Amino acid sequence: MIILRYIFTSLSDWGVLTMANKEIFNVFFRSKPAMMLINLKNAKSQIYASHLAKQIDCTYSHVVKILQQMESAGLINFDKQGRLKLLTLTKKGQEIADHIDNVRLNL
Repeated sequence: MIILRYIFTSLSDWGVLTMANKEIFNVFFRSKPAMMLINLKNAKSQIYASHLAKQIDCTYSHVVKILQQMESAGLINFDKQGRLKLLTLTKKGQEIADHIDNVRLNL
């Protein structure tokens, strides 16, 4: 159940929920970590921690801390390319992101 806290919706999809739905969703899920996983899920190209931080309007250091926790939980991988680290969802991370997105849609 703790893993479920790490998923939300992309900023562009956030407008679909009513204010009451946003509030109840936030009761069950932390928005920033959840938004991170959903943005990774919906990424059209390679994504880095700094880019993800800008997408969710969060500090780089906070994003990296959460990503490290997600990596420990087996939800994401850091793929080092030179000085940069690409972020990718694991199969487990993809499945959880899909499930939580379904929860969001049913609220």
